[in-house]
Amino acid sequence: MTFSIEPKIINPPKNRHDYQLSEVIRYRAWVEIDRSALQQNVRKVKALLAPKTELMAVIKADAYGHGAVKVANSVLEAGAQSLAIATIGEGIELREAGIVAPIMILGAVNTPEEVAALAHWQLQPTLVQIEQVQIFASVMRRLEQRLPVHIKLDTGMSRLGTPWHNGTKFVEQVLEAPNLKIASIYSHFATADDPNPEIMQLQRQRFQQAIAELKSKGYHPPCLHLANSAATLSDRSLHYDRVRVGLALYGLYPADHLTDKVPLQPVLQVKARIAQVKTIAAGSGVSYGHQYIAAKDTRIAVVGIGYADGIPRNLSNRLKVSLRGRLVPQIGAITMDQLMIDVSEIPEVKTGEIVTLIGKDGSQCITADDWARDLGTISWEILCGFKHRLPRIIISNS
Repeated sequence: MTFSIEPKIINPPKNRHDYQLSEVIRYRAWVEIDRSALQQNVRKVKALLAPKTELMAVIKADAYGHGAVKVANSVLEAGAQSLAIATIGEGIELREAGIVAPIMILGAVNTPEEVAALAHWQLQPTLVQIEQVQIFASVMRRLEQRLPVHIKLDTGMSRLGTPWHNGTKFVEQVLEAPNLKIASIYSHFATADDPNPEIMQLQRQRFQQAIAELKSKGYHPPCLHLANSAATLSDRSLHYDRVRVGLALYGLYPADHLTDKVPLQPVLQVKARIAQVKTIAAGSGVSYGHQYIAAKDTRIAVVGIGYADGIPRNLSNRLKVSLRGRLVPQIGAITMDQLMIDVSEIPEVKTGEIVTLIGKDGSQCITADDWARDLGTISWEILCGFKHRLPRIIISNS
């Protein structure tokens, strides 16, 4: 097996993106995943829930960049009852790793080939339109199996989902297919992270109205769920039978006004090694385009991480990293595989020293939220941006 990192790996694992700290001697850059923090976050979120409310851990997009298989095992061990992902491929990865917990697919599945794969890998899809019902029923009838499915109502997100006011008709069509079994009915909030609850409450009312209509016709859904991380933290009355929590499990808050609801610990840290240290003369340009010109003789360090690893190039000349517990500025354009930092104020910096880009280093703490604010985006995008060539290393040091 060929690895994209240097240097030699001892006893490489089956999944090249998952490493134990003891298995790696030296490498240029990596992501550390604090298993203790992750499991503590799971337990803290569960403590907010009613006794009969289940926790579904959302681990789509490689567990928001944290490493899906390792995260899945950790959250299930800590008390999550089921998992949510976006694609069939993500589900197959988990099943091949030996994970047997219920897995729900949040994304669309529309072809007969995909339906057959769902049945084979025991993955539970979301249904949003009648065309799916016809395809699913046909395939499952041929396979002589019964497939659990989840019905999604669009109550205001205007994304996937059957219109909430057509919910009863849609559910009745699914119930007519004997090879399909409704496992749950759910919807998704568009503004749960907004301190103004007006839109969220409207979506809740629509969801409740749709469910009430179903019950009036004699159908009682086996499981209802509506709350994402923000709704889970903000309002216990939104928990229903299950909550779908993603970001909060990774130790980040969906909005600033939710930070006092429960103490969460960031799970992910990004680190890299210094590849070279040198002094450049006053007037020297740094990196492509010479966007940075040294005003004086400057001691710089070249760090072995770049935009191909998920460091946004738009942070060039704005990023700050931590070295020996001190913040230092990144200078020049961030390149594909390296970036440069000014270490003039730190004495005798050596090749091989570790730089923290996200995480704690002494008294310094740099978060994905910090990057998101600087870029005008959200922490979800930052976390999902870290590429697979950064090994995910599991630690437990909380």
